[in-house]
Amino acid sequence: MSHDAYFEIYLHITWHTKGDAQLLRGEIERAVHDYIRGRIIAANDCWFDGIGGTDDHIHLIAHVAPTLNVASWIGDLKGASAHHINKEVAGQKLLYWQGGYGVVSFGKKNLGYVLDYVHSQRERHGSGKVIERLERVMMR
Repeated sequence: MSHDAYFEIYLHITWHTKGDAQLLRGEIERAVHDYIRGRIIAANDCWFDGIGGTDDHIHLIAHVAPTLNVASWIGDLKGASAHHINKEVAGQKLLYWQGGYGVVSFGKKNLGYVLDYVHSQRERHGSGKVIERLERVMMR
């Protein structure tokens, strides 16, 4: 990537477990979040900002370089995280993701607001105070 480019591309990404299975709690939730965080931190063209969710879906915030193929990257995160959980954590085929995802871009000035939203997912879903735009997922 050229060092002559300035960019601020912030993404809010969400995806669900297959069949909305209630799997993302306790050790599984921690392991999924830690794995995704680590994978993004180790990458060269994306940067981790935050992660959260509920028992059946993930909310992820990252900022990315303009050269990143977002669809391929999300597919890689989903596939690699499920493989890691199934092989290294659960020791069985437990976690599968649904085929679709949602991605919304936002400006850096809204990062704090979106982080608060992502980190309060369980409370927001419990009270019904979700933001539909940030919950949309295309299911295949």
